[in-house]
Amino acid sequence: MTGELFPRERAEVAPGAVHVPDWLDPPRQRELVAACRAWARPPAGLRTVRLPGGGTMTARQVCLGLHWYPYGYARTVVDGDGAPVKPMPTWLAELGRAAVRDAYGDGDVPGPGRADGEAGAGRDDSADGAPSAYDIALINFYDADAHMGMHRDSDEKSTAPVVSLSLGDTCVFRFGNTETRTRPYTDVELRSGDLMVFGGPSRLAYHGVPKVRPGTAPPGLGLTGRLNITLRVSGLE
Repeated sequence: MTGELFPRERAEVAPGAVHVPDWLDPPRQRELVAACRAWARPPAGLRTVRLPGGGTMTARQVCLGLHWYPYGYARTVVDGDGAPVKPMPTWLAELGRAAVRDAYGDGDVPGPGRADGEAGAGRDDSADGAPSAYDIALINFYDADAHMGMHRDSDEKSTAPVVSLSLGDTCVFRFGNTETRTRPYTDVELRSGDLMVFGGPSRLAYHGVPKVRPGTAPPGLGLTGRLNITLRVSGLE
């Protein structure tokens, strides 16, 4: 959004949870939207996720690298067309690593079992000292009526931070605590191009999207609705 009285600034929503506004510039946003459209095509394309209790998620999803289903991972779309999951592009994995570096800077993420600032705290680093290679992407598409209930990203074995990229319509992102789906929580406005990273003590915090604000996507993006690209390190290999 342009013409704001006070520019939006990077903010720590909770220990280890960082919001970076406008991290993706407009050309990169358009590139990601085009990539999402390609990934959404069958086979192993955009699907409605069916929950164990018989309900369905209102946001539709496509996966890269490994296929997520409630509550595990597979190499094929076991709850859909059965096709092999699309590969995780190297450039998208590198974007995840860059997001972690930009969100946390040169410092370490405070992590459980280590003192704040202790070397390596909360990070799942590769041999070169950079954040671990991201090998899973979950792309969720929200139309005007879609939402996401409070949940934790807990099906991975890695403790590397989760990277979340927003495209299209603005949403209310509700970031909670690690103990309960209820309060305390903080509502954050995520706009197109915003980055959210959560790791360390916030890696298993409950979070959700109670509301999408239709018609708020940037006019030049060519997207009606909201796309969320969530990058994770599986730790399963």
